[in-house]
Amino acid sequence: MKNRILLIILDSVGIGALPDAAQYGDEGSNTLKTCYDSGLLRISNMESLGLLGIDGMDYVMGNGSYKGVYGRMAEKSSGKDTTIGHWEIAGIISPKAMPVYPKGFPASIIEEFERKTGKKALCNKPYSGTEVILDYGREQEETGGLIVYTSADSVFQIAANERDVPVAKLYEYCEMAREMLQGEHGVGRVIARPYVGSYPNYERTANRHDYSLLPPRKTMCNYIEEAGLACIGIGKIYDIFAGSGITKSIKTKHNAEGMEVLRQLVKEKGDGLIFANLVDFDMKYGHRNDILGYVKALNEFDVQLGSLMSELQENDILLIAADHGCDPGTDGTDHTREYIPLLAYGKQIQESKNLGTRETFADIAATILEMLEVSGQTDGKSFADDIFLNIFKT
Repeated sequence: MKNRILLIILDSVGIGALPDAAQYGDEGSNTLKTCYDSGLLRISNMESLGLLGIDGMDYVMGNGSYKGVYGRMAEKSSGKDTTIGHWEIAGIISPKAMPVYPKGFPASIIEEFERKTGKKALCNKPYSGTEVILDYGREQEETGGLIVYTSADSVFQIAANERDVPVAKLYEYCEMAREMLQGEHGVGRVIARPYVGSYPNYERTANRHDYSLLPPRKTMCNYIEEAGLACIGIGKIYDIFAGSGITKSIKTKHNAEGMEVLRQLVKEKGDGLIFANLVDFDMKYGHRNDILGYVKALNEFDVQLGSLMSELQENDILLIAADHGCDPGTDGTDHTREYIPLLAYGKQIQESKNLGTRETFADIAATILEMLEVSGQTDGKSFADDIFLNIFKT
């Protein structure tokens, strides 16, 4: 049986500012260090895999003996958003950042959106997702309009109360926006942000839905699908890749459910790729500068990670990485331009092997394709030969 790869993306768990971080206003950012500095982080399973051996982790003492392979990876794409990060992980370096709108969207975009939907667009500014519904919720109820907002990311977000705009209708409006926003204004994602409640007690629901651009060319997911192997997306993976190359998608409401889905899948025999995104770190805590919440989420993940590791089958290879940073200890609430961790573990994988610093996230895609014996073109270099035990090399 061929290998089966489990790739877990800890959304926003960066490990230190990249050399060009100052160009993004992120000099000195370090998401994981902020969590360690709380004194409450308890992630012994990740540490046992080699987290503390990674370059730049000199602020925490490790013992030098680890169960897995470890390293850090630099982002070579321009940008620091979810879509760009995941595309690079899947093999595509993006030399041009996706458009962002720090002053809101141009009048021509808003006017076209209002014409297509027949709804008034409210707000049109960069905003926190929780604050925007508090500040515009009453106007949305009174006018029946749609709250349109953005962030430091390349996103066009549409929020509405489910009582006034049914979820299915909100999705239709997002599809209209996605069709509009191409080319020069091709934002990475159009996002439906439904909520419930009455002023001031609003609450966002789990009915979020992302509408991404199609990747500009084939990713590792497409090559794996074409080889007849499974490429299962967990969480928002399907949305990030606009479904391209994903053979099966399993939506989840939170990190714990994502890990439980992984654990159940591991109990079944199989091959191919299981690609999971755990978004709570970013969405619930990083963007809200909630250090203690972030720490708690990491601690909870680590407990579930221990259970997952104990159930891996002979042909399973576990990879853990991230897609960018979102340091909850900074003044801002946006993503931060950081290195990401890489941890690899399995019965076929070496112990205490340091990969150093890799030049691009795309090395993950090249490695996964080689381990699955699938041909494909990526912008990365495989490190498969550096992590396998000699007895498993062919």
